[in-house]
Amino acid sequence: MGEAKSRVVKVEGALRFVCMVLAAMTAMLMGLNAQTKTVFFIQRKASAKDIEALWILTMATAAAAGYNFLQLLRCIYLSVQKESSCCSNRAVAWLCFVLDQAAVYAIFATTLAALQGAMIALTGIHSLQWSKLCNIYTRYCVQVGGSLFCSFMASLAMALVALVSAYRLFRLYPSQAQSLTRAHR
Repeated sequence: MGEAKSRVVKVEGALRFVCMVLAAMTAMLMGLNAQTKTVFFIQRKASAKDIEALWILTMATAAAAGYNFLQLLRCIYLSVQKESSCCSNRAVAWLCFVLDQAAVYAIFATTLAALQGAMIALTGIHSLQWSKLCNIYTRYCVQVGGSLFCSFMASLAMALVALVSAYRLFRLYPSQAQSLTRAHR
């Protein structure tokens, strides 16, 4: 494998590791987050399952962490492999590109949906008679905020991975200038 290809694989592997860690942190912070309070002599428990968008974010980030772990294993395999036959396979490159794009959009969209649900829990909606929850479940809301921050960072890191994936895909196709010089020979 060439020096430039080896460098790209190492950068992709490092980015995928960061994505995996951030997505796993989001899933664990959100999924394990719960707080119990006594409200009007009744014990109430707040968890990610109370707001469906938070639960969907938990599942999506867990899936994204697993996907990035599998892709990290692929990067490790490519870095130790002497032959680079897998790097020049257009079908594999297209599959990785499409899956990376889908992962970025899915995580970003579920993060925005969870942010909207968290804002409703933070501020309430008086016209619908939905009261604020964060003045009661303070620790829970702080942890939701931390997991949303991790999720945004994961989506940004995954966007960088998608850029590397696009680079790896489109370098397999000859440029227009190379095609024209070959045609004139």
